[in-house]
Amino acid sequence: MNHPLVSIVIPCYNQARYLEKTVESVLNSDYKWIEVIIINDGSSDDSLKIARKLSDQNQLVNVFDQENSGVASARNHGIREANGKYILPLDGDDLISTKYISEAVKVFESNPEVKVVYCHAVKFNEQGQKAWKLKPFSRRLLAKDNMIFVAALFRKVDCDAVGGFSEDMKMGREDWEFWIKMLKNGGEVVKLPFVGFQYRLTPSSKRKKTGTNQKKRERIDYLNTKHPEFFERELNGPLRFQRTWSRPYNSLLKWLKIR
Repeated sequence: MNHPLVSIVIPCYNQARYLEKTVESVLNSDYKWIEVIIINDGSSDDSLKIARKLSDQNQLVNVFDQENSGVASARNHGIREANGKYILPLDGDDLISTKYISEAVKVFESNPEVKVVYCHAVKFNEQGQKAWKLKPFSRRLLAKDNMIFVAALFRKVDCDAVGGFSEDMKMGREDWEFWIKMLKNGGEVVKLPFVGFQYRLTPSSKRKKTGTNQKKRERIDYLNTKHPEFFERELNGPLRFQRTWSRPYNSLLKWLKIR
């Protein structure tokens, strides 16, 4: 079998407490043709010190430092530095299973039509873990909500073709918009049939900070502005605040000739 290089891109902002475990989970992978790229995004804790220690201990780990610019900027920085054919973004407090990368590479190498490979996932903290219940992928469902977490694998060329993560999307869920622009015009998506990703719940989790109604409205406005043709095709009009009702509401308005 061919062994293409996989670049694991780890943006890190004040995750000194967890970074070592995250990198350890990557280095324990049964797929050995990897490089680890840590982007320290202006951390004020010991993240950079720990990242450099990990790099000193293992030649597969590379560290880059930047002023605090946000997670999308950090991911894009890491992807620019990456030498791999495939990219796996992994936040600095999350974990992957030993076989996640190897099984994903098998899928990619056997089917050039596949653009994204992900897996089943759990959410966890010190109290325990629970299954992360994600809807099955379809473009119609992707128009209403994101069912692919950021720690999925994709080809670097496909990422470059859509310009990477949108750094001006400051209201959260930038991974949702990334999957929309990568997949809206085609490409297959494969979900591996095992738990390969563990998402750490912390008091400072970005998902909590960006879950307010104000952020949701900003996000919906942004997505409608960036991808109007996608929502027109999938939802018969723009994404609405009550996202589930977007298509029936848009269809009703068209039937009534209100828009």
